[in-house]
Amino acid sequence: MQNKRLIGIMLTVVLLLLIPLIAMQFTDEVDWKLNDFVIMGVLLLGTGLMCELVMRKVKKIEHRIVIIIAILAALFLIWVELAVGVFGTPFAGS
Repeated sequence: MQNKRLIGIMLTVVLLLLIPLIAMQFTDEVDWKLNDFVIMGVLLLGTGLMCELVMRKVKKIEHRIVIIIAILAALFLIWVELAVGVFGTPFAGS
């Protein structure tokens, strides 16, 4: 059962990364390089695995919800910073 969940997480990451890959075939607006795919893959896979770890280890549902919301908020903030540089860190290229 555990292996099926991990395979599901990895399959979800691959399917999500297919979206920009397919979009790149039809428009010049999406211009991802190999490192963009690697970074987003690591972020998505890490987020999925952390959420899975929380689901397995944390018993109280309220704590699970709070921790998973924090993990997803961190993913969102990192994604936004890498995409458009809202905070102006060196990671965004500014």
